Amino acid sequence: MARVDDYVAARSLSVSSLSTEKITGISERSGFEVTGEGAFEVSFLNRKFRISFPEFIFTDLSDPEKEIPIQEQVLILHYMKGKGIDGSGGSWIAYREIPGASFYFSSFVKRAIDPLKKVFGNNIETLKRVSILLGGASIKEGDAGFEFLLFPKVPLRLILWAGDEEFPPEANILFSPSVAGFLSPEDVAWLSGMLVYRLISLSYQ
Repeated sequence: MARVDDYVAARSLSVSSLSTEKITGISERSGFEVTGEGAFEVSFLNRKFRISFPEFIFTDLSDPEKEIPIQEQVLILHYMKGKGIDGSGGSWIAYREIPGASFYFSSFVKRAIDPLKKVFGNNIETLKRVSILLGGASIKEGDAGFEFLLFPKVPLRLILWAGDEEFPPEANILFSPSVAGFLSPEDVAWLSGMLVYRLISLSYQ
């Protein structure tokens, strides 16, 4: 389990690296827009952030006083550092197919798959409702399937099969092959978990 100090160090390393680049290069690579004030504007999990350049200070545009979790900041910075290309038109891959992901597979299941099944496995209609609220686009897979674009060049698909008296619920999350060029397997596990827990949070509203 990563400590806060680890995230602080990871953030510092990412900022140090990104601050040496041109803002236009980062924008073109990541797909993040640049404002007239020379800052990035980033939508993430139904929130919109302003990220200054070259300091990379995060501000929640809907509530400037609101603290943005450092885990989210690090994840976004790691994506901005990614050297990948847009692979959204390719075939979808499972988490295990991401190079180096086997070591983190249990964390991926614990953070994303298990909570998804536990909360929504017998409540498919609620999953459909909150997925739409979070910008998910319905797909014809499973009993409920949605495609999310949490980052401009890293789409993912969340698929759930409902449980019944005979069989338990099943779930899967699929990724564009482009994901390996932008995020580490550990980052992908965190990203998946953040999506699922934001959906869970919305289900209580």
